[in-house]
Amino acid sequence: MKRVLIVDDQPGIRLLLNEVVKKEGYSTYLAANGIEALRYAEEGMDCVLLDMKIPGMDGIEILKRLKEKWPQLPVFMMTAYGELDVVQEALDLGAIRYFTKPFDIFEVRDEVNKTLQV
Repeated sequence: MKRVLIVDDQPGIRLLLNEVVKKEGYSTYLAANGIEALRYAEEGMDCVLLDMKIPGMDGIEILKRLKEKWPQLPVFMMTAYGELDVVQEALDLGAIRYFTKPFDIFEVRDEVNKTLQV
């Protein structure tokens, strides 16, 4: 079963994404911060949904660390902010796509499915 890591400091977002991703038949792992995210990543993930703005270790730092160890790991960034320079930095670091909050949950689901069906 494919494994999806959901990283967001907002419990409501984690729960919503968890519900949608689980319905698609994937195992989900939920992290509220960078330490938890990196710990789960060690277990081997197939895809990551990563919030850009997380207290402590932000999404860019988490992305850098994920890509250092697992360069092929697909990472989707999520941001409530239209900061194009930060979004561009995430894409330059290897994020495959970003979603702007409030995102279309079906679009997120479809992109995860498309990525994991390969």
